[in-house]
Amino acid sequence: MTAAKPQRQFDLFIPLMRDLPLKDQRETMERPFFSLQKRKRLKPIEYQSADGEVRVKVEAVPAYGMATIWDGDILIWAASALQRLKAEGINDIPRELKTTAYDLLRSIQRDTGGKGYVELKAALDRLATTTIFTSIRAKRGRDSRFSWLDEWSVEVDPITEKPIALKIVLSNWVYEGIINEKSVLTMHPDYFQLSGGLERALYRIARKHAGDQEQGWICRVSVLHEKSGSDSAPKEFGRMLRKIVENNDLPEYNLAFTTTGDNASAIHFVRRSAAERAEIRAELEAEVQKNARRAREDLRAAEVDGRLEPFAHRRVTRTES
Repeated sequence: MTAAKPQRQFDLFIPLMRDLPLKDQRETMERPFFSLQKRKRLKPIEYQSADGEVRVKVEAVPAYGMATIWDGDILIWAASALQRLKAEGINDIPRELKTTAYDLLRSIQRDTGGKGYVELKAALDRLATTTIFTSIRAKRGRDSRFSWLDEWSVEVDPITEKPIALKIVLSNWVYEGIINEKSVLTMHPDYFQLSGGLERALYRIARKHAGDQEQGWICRVSVLHEKSGSDSAPKEFGRMLRKIVENNDLPEYNLAFTTTGDNASAIHFVRRSAAERAEIRAELEAEVQKNARRAREDLRAAEVDGRLEPFAHRRVTRTES
């Protein structure tokens, strides 16, 4: 038996995010994998789809707390970087990524001061210690168990003892969900500017489900509550949702309240480009109908004039006589 081939170390530094199309994993966009709050969350997330086929359970280590949806920006950076390498024709795509803390913070649009580095370390610790159990990509009847990162470390210059690189090793589950280009979706760069956890979750859900559908996508508020993983009470969740709909400032998507056939409260997500196309088409159709209506009216007027003309001529004849 031959020894397993060691994984090649990847020595090139990953480029800045501004040079990369932003990518995220489809499977994590519509399910509750992250805490939506910045304060430490220890309460597990437990989710099961209506058909019972998809299960997600997320557990936190008390010392660090659960990985947050902001921590997930690091995974978006990783997905974007690996997809770039794949697009460049590199076949041996690594699980270990190498960058600098400064470049990573800049890429995910974070503060590069002292506070930013402290928060980055905390985020990496949460990603490495949060445990996820899910039926997604698991053998039937069993759940996959993993953390987002297998490990992370800082490479130090042996002479100056100053940090020169940040190494991040993705878990197999994460890595496998990234390298398949059909398993990722392009994200709007303004996603990083969303300050609220629920806003971020709603954008990810909308991007996965609504996509660019002409008619958009409608989802019950109760289902959004489950998909987001919010630990807010339904009444508080509804209040936060109303505020987000009123502001209507998610990237790419318009949001509006609606009701389903059984009168349940729901949100209608429509991609703005699709909404704009629909509006233009509606205006064109209205113009066509207007022109058709005008043509019919002109035709009727001509017919009426044609019927009146002989009578008008006879009246004139009598007058002349």
